[in-house]
Amino acid sequence: MLSMTGYGRGEFKRGGIEITAEIKTVNNRYLDVSVKCPRIFIAYEDVVRTIVREKLTRGHADVYIGFSDKREKPRELSLDEATALAYAKIARRIGELLPDAVKDFSVTGVLRYPDVVKNEESVLADDDCIEALKTALSQALEKLNDMRAKEGDKLKADMLSRMDTVESLVGSIEKRAPSVAESYRIKLETKIRKILQETEPDEGRLLTEVALFTDKSNIDEELTRLRSHISQFRQICSERLVGRKLDFLVQEFNRETNTICSKSNDLEITRLGLALKNEIEKVREQVQNIE
Repeated sequence: MLSMTGYGRGEFKRGGIEITAEIKTVNNRYLDVSVKCPRIFIAYEDVVRTIVREKLTRGHADVYIGFSDKREKPRELSLDEATALAYAKIARRIGELLPDAVKDFSVTGVLRYPDVVKNEESVLADDDCIEALKTALSQALEKLNDMRAKEGDKLKADMLSRMDTVESLVGSIEKRAPSVAESYRIKLETKIRKILQETEPDEGRLLTEVALFTDKSNIDEELTRLRSHISQFRQICSERLVGRKLDFLVQEFNRETNTICSKSNDLEITRLGLALKNEIEKVREQVQNIE
């Protein structure tokens, strides 16, 4: 079981190339990957997303890439002829306006002017940089999943503990349920005797009313399904990617519990049902954190 929340960091330092990859993940219904990287890797954002998607299936992931290239590489310089000619034209015009000024315009001086000479560095990463990026990113994902697995174990222990409480509450409802019909029969008979005073109530009619009430308030099916859901929940928790399955199952827990509360017509079962809903809600909150 994996939590959707975690952090991982990977590094690559070799041959003058230094790359750091950091990944932070939080809850999200679907997988959403955001990449922030230096300009040199912009063309490879899809490569980063593909690598991340191989390790994650749900959650929002923020990926941060840091890069430094200290390799000695031949530099290529280029001349912006239009800019150089523009500087020369301005210099001649200034000479015309100020004939007494020293004419110190030179080629060496032009080389120092902004944008005349440009350093043509590659704007795309080479193969060594891409491999370094993949290495750092793989390390970050490995550490991220280690953290998510540890957090997942904690979530699993908490949910299974709450499932024990759910099972106990279901057991209490099962124990209480058979006495509901008898309790209703006694109340109904007492009420009829009070109304009729000394006249004996029609036993057949009384049994019919109790039978109708028993049928309407019967919750055996709901309790059976809850028992089945509890068993399924524990089984699913032994798997790795369980978030969507548990999310659906918790909805079924809520559906059965709501039906029990609406059908019970008994204060004690209603109280137990509300306690059951409260515990299921706590489980649901934890399920939202699971991939």
